[in-house]
Amino acid sequence: MRLSTDKVTELLLSRDITPTQQRLEIGAILFSGPQHFSAEQVMQLVNQEGAQVSKATVYNTLGLFAEKGLVREVIIDPTKVFFDSNTQPHHHLYDVSTGELSDISADEVALSRLPKLPKNVTVESVEVVVRVRRRT
Repeated sequence: MRLSTDKVTELLLSRDITPTQQRLEIGAILFSGPQHFSAEQVMQLVNQEGAQVSKATVYNTLGLFAEKGLVREVIIDPTKVFFDSNTQPHHHLYDVSTGELSDISADEVALSRLPKLPKNVTVESVEVVVRVRRRT
């Protein structure tokens, strides 16, 4: 189910993002619920509904949404990046066999300590990706 244009417009304006037609199309799909999409999946979903949004526009829009805190980038490896519409603190389970990414509640993962950090930095966040593979 797509989020309404009015709701997407309101959300974009709340983050000082100009609501262009392409951004509205991308936002309507991306913000319809907590989900994980690659840029390619977003482009396919937007364009299958009749819009004509280029690959560059999708990548630029997703980058802007991430910069403004509307989505989180989840980097599985250098060639596989997901955009997560759930911006609350949480972790991820990545199924290597299927390519599926799902959420793990923040309270389900406990870290006993972090490495010693340089004096001029502070921890912004800790995100865990648990990689699993189906048994054959």
